[in-house]
Amino acid sequence: MKKSISLLEIFWTFLKINTFTFGGGFTIIAMIRDEFVTKKQSIDDEEMLDLASLAQSGPGAMAISTSLLTGYKLRGPIGGFVAMFASILPCLVIISIVSVYYSKFRSNFYISNALVGISGVISAVLLVTVFQLGKVSLEKNPIFSALLMIFSFLAGYFTHLNTGFIVLILGILGIVSHSLHKEKTE
Repeated sequence: MKKSISLLEIFWTFLKINTFTFGGGFTIIAMIRDEFVTKKQSIDDEEMLDLASLAQSGPGAMAISTSLLTGYKLRGPIGGFVAMFASILPCLVIISIVSVYYSKFRSNFYISNALVGISGVISAVLLVTVFQLGKVSLEKNPIFSALLMIFSFLAGYFTHLNTGFIVLILGILGIVSHSLHKEKTE
């Protein structure tokens, strides 16, 4: 059974996630999944996969889009607004501070080395997230999902196609597949 969650809990959870997570959209998705699927059990893995797919296909920062969609899923439009505001707030504060002290940060030995170390951790988190969401996708529709994953890898690795164009093609194929599957079940 899915657990209900308060607006205050949504705000504090997204504020915490977006304040202390480095690495952008996919890293944020891993943290959101951990909080709302694993710990709070407010949404399930399939819903998280759908939210991540929707967030990736829309314009803007994926972390903010995922937060907005997750908040909307949990508590409707107000939940979406609360999650989005809590996600934007740390960005605004941190960017304001960095802009004032940028030259000192850039030349600081410890900060530049810490950022290099963080990049390795981000890679590991992204790998785990892709594995977990890929596993859910493969369980749902194994042949189609495997073909899309192989196509996207080959297109990204061996061609000079823009990544946005590849995502657009995959999104269209996913919508068409979902529509055809829906018609079969009805």
